[in-house]
Amino acid sequence: MKKLVLLAGGIVLSSTLFAQKPSSDVKYTLEGNINYDATNGISWSAPNVRARYFINDNIAARVQLGIGSTSDKTLYYEGGTGTGTGFNTDKFSGWSAQLGAEYHLSGTDKMSPYFMGALNFGGGSTSYKGENNDGTDFVAGVSYEGKTSTSSFGLGIGAGMDYYVFDNVYLGLELGWGWINDTDKGGSTSYTIGGTTTETDTDPAGSSSAMGTGAMNTSFRIGWRF
Repeated sequence: MKKLVLLAGGIVLSSTLFAQKPSSDVKYTLEGNINYDATNGISWSAPNVRARYFINDNIAARVQLGIGSTSDKTLYYEGGTGTGTGFNTDKFSGWSAQLGAEYHLSGTDKMSPYFMGALNFGGGSTSYKGENNDGTDFVAGVSYEGKTSTSSFGLGIGAGMDYYVFDNVYLGLELGWGWINDTDKGGSTSYTIGGTTTETDTDPAGSSSAMGTGAMNTSFRIGWRF
């Protein structure tokens, strides 16, 4: 068993030693993220999927896509423990997209450092619906329904690196500066109380913006070039 482990380790080490970054003839990459924290250890996730196309040895176009959704339901009981029940359901869905380009420097046989620039887009919507509650306690005969939405636009510049650990397999990291503007498109909620329905604005429209430096991808990237 010990010899088998040593043999496997030797194969992995030799593969790593002889790995080299590909030429532009290998044009595409596809990647996800590896996260680490003290509680969960190492975990794999792909909240965004990024693909690249190498036009030549120095220039690559890239696109990144992400989608997500959540749904939460809260139950309300008459008197805290009664037979009458009410509920509130919150649902969220969102998307993000990035279009950008990279300029790769000569680097080394294994490492490909680069500069990048990108435009970022996104949007999301939240819907909620409730019956027999006022959002805090059970209230018979009260129901409501509403929806809000947001959009975002931003840009980023930065630098990163791909380090090839096996043939066509790389690990990477990216740091940079970014600016983003979020637009809240507002929304309204319709209430029904005692058979009468009214509509009340609950989320006025507005916008906010922010900028700063930091990790543009907060995890180690792992990718495959093909």
